Amino acid sequence: MRHVLQPPGEAALAAVLRRSPLLGFDFDGTLAPIVRTPDQARISQCVSGKLRRLAARLPVAIVSGRSAADVARRLEFQPYCVVGNHGADVAGGAHAEAARALDGVRQLMAARATELLHTGVTIEDKELSIALHYRLSRQPLDAVALIHDILRESAPQCRTFSGKMVENVVPAGLPDKGTAMHQLVRQCGAACAFFVGDDINDEPVFSSAPDDWLTVRIGRHDAESQADYFLDSNAEVGMLLDRLITHSGA
Repeated sequence: MRHVLQPPGEAALAAVLRRSPLLGFDFDGTLAPIVRTPDQARISQCVSGKLRRLAARLPVAIVSGRSAADVARRLEFQPYCVVGNHGADVAGGAHAEAARALDGVRQLMAARATELLHTGVTIEDKELSIALHYRLSRQPLDAVALIHDILRESAPQCRTFSGKMVENVVPAGLPDKGTAMHQLVRQCGAACAFFVGDDINDEPVFSSAPDDWLTVRIGRHDAESQADYFLDSNAEVGMLLDRLITHSGA
């Protein structure tokens, strides 16, 4: 990967913006810095203002692991669309049957609630996905081992994947972020897409992106990432948005 704010990246940005793409962004670790607890996450007023300008010119989608309602209440602008639960709720349906697939996980967690509490694991239940956070744990290795032991029993009804100090579980067969972005591109009639993310759950977008899309990962250290370009940190997102504004004429 190359840095997107270097000359080759600038040229790629200009090319994709000429085609009026759908602009997709992850939330945590991308638009908002990673914080100690999920409820502390906020987008800066500076970044919000730039997103507002872009949203007035191009369709902007926020595709997050959070619930869509949680993301929406943290935004100070109106995007084209907010998709939550790692892409699972892109279709807009209730997915009641799929959500019931997580009931077994809920029962497993309830049976071992004392162990989870003692190892510092906090549970975020978002109906279509569950996140088990261990950022505050004083025993992170023990916490991960416990989480894996619990989630091992949830297969094959559920899909599990890691994140930054979190383990996630979603019902098997529901859309991921890659599927969500492809559906949103078709839905809004865009010619292509631009997407920025920072974690494992963003890789389905990177790996499924056609050659005429442009993808950016926050962080240069994942040699296996399939993103086209990178930024060193979330602190550079504002500069990236400035380039998008310039190239889009927003």
